[in-house]
Amino acid sequence: MQDENYTVNEKGHLTIGGVDALDLAAQFKTPLVVYDVSQIKKQIRAFQLAFEKRNVNAVVSYASKAFSAIAIYQVVNQMNAHIDVVSGGELYTAIKANFPMKNVSFHGNNKSVEELEMAVENKVGVIVVDNFYEIDLLSQILKFRSEKIKVMLRLTPNVSAHTHEYIQTGQADSKFGFDVKSNQASEALRMVLENPQMELIGFHAHIGSQISAVEGFKMEVQNLMKIVHKWSQDFHYQPQVLNLGGGFGIRYTELDQVLAPEIFVNAIVDELIDQCNKYQLKQPAVWIEPGRSIVGPAGYSLYTIGSRKEIPDLKSYLTVDGGMGDNIRPALYQAKYEAVLANNPKAPIKETVHIAGRYCESGDILIDEQSLPETKPGDVLAILATGAYGYSMASNYNRVPRPAVVFVENGKAQLVIKRETYDDLTSRDCEYQKEN
Repeated sequence: MQDENYTVNEKGHLTIGGVDALDLAAQFKTPLVVYDVSQIKKQIRAFQLAFEKRNVNAVVSYASKAFSAIAIYQVVNQMNAHIDVVSGGELYTAIKANFPMKNVSFHGNNKSVEELEMAVENKVGVIVVDNFYEIDLLSQILKFRSEKIKVMLRLTPNVSAHTHEYIQTGQADSKFGFDVKSNQASEALRMVLENPQMELIGFHAHIGSQISAVEGFKMEVQNLMKIVHKWSQDFHYQPQVLNLGGGFGIRYTELDQVLAPEIFVNAIVDELIDQCNKYQLKQPAVWIEPGRSIVGPAGYSLYTIGSRKEIPDLKSYLTVDGGMGDNIRPALYQAKYEAVLANNPKAPIKETVHIAGRYCESGDILIDEQSLPETKPGDVLAILATGAYGYSMASNYNRVPRPAVVFVENGKAQLVIKRETYDDLTSRDCEYQKEN
């Protein structure tokens, strides 16, 4: 039986990728992060197909900061999509996954010398240059090599998406990218064009995250193409690629209004065609970087219910065996989620409770108000749409091991990240040596 957000089997249990969630919890224990691989592939293909229908030269690049692991890079490669990475660790993981380096974009506002050297040595497809310091570092690295590297300039197009202030990135007052108004971006363009070892293939911008309307992307295209028009006159340069970033919203709760990939893509393509006609410019290829919208809806967090605190005239606290250590977003962003009882998601609702985590923080509340059937200790609770920025932001706070991650597809489950052990937690500790 298919619900809007989940599927149940003949036993009435939640299923993920054709596997009973209770069987997953029994086999792999909880807390457990589970991904439905078919959902990931379906979403990537939806973006690709939307561009193909419009006959537009385009690249779908998975923003892997949403969830980085060898297995996810292998899935993305199966779909002939690109990835973008934001650190040496993500790049190294992609290398270990044998991901084609020509299809990798390297982001970041403070890349180290070691990270840039790794990118150059491994022939990363494109480095998205974020600031003048990075131009200097990359110039020094390339000076003693024969390589020529493809780069993009990250610009701040002065578009502020309607989203949480911490995840707005397109406005002028941002730590990311070259400011256009102050002519920083023009100076950066000049420096890169004058460097024979840097091939500038285009411009990148990103306006924010969890965006649920097309207007911001249309404005982004307008502002970028205005810049392209000016630079085509001032520098006689036109980009091969316009990378519009990501930020496409997903459904976390019934309050979230979600647009299909095709709606976003059509709005972007229509605006780009209009702007190219307006300025009589050649249409660049379009790159987008969905991350949350690729893995977010495909992810489920399974927890075992433990203690319960009853307070007269107030909502009860129902505590699970995970929390802010494996999903800090509710504490960090006040992010909202929905949960279901895995053994009977469609059972009659009996109460509304706080879903609390097991960490030693009052703010460790995964869901502030959740309506649930009657529950008991040992029941499995599933929080939906946790695939983005849960595991990737996980920590060992309170010295709690990070959970295992499982991929499920076509009724089969496979472990892709092992659960941490207590030995893992202490493996890098060094003993204190008391002086005599």
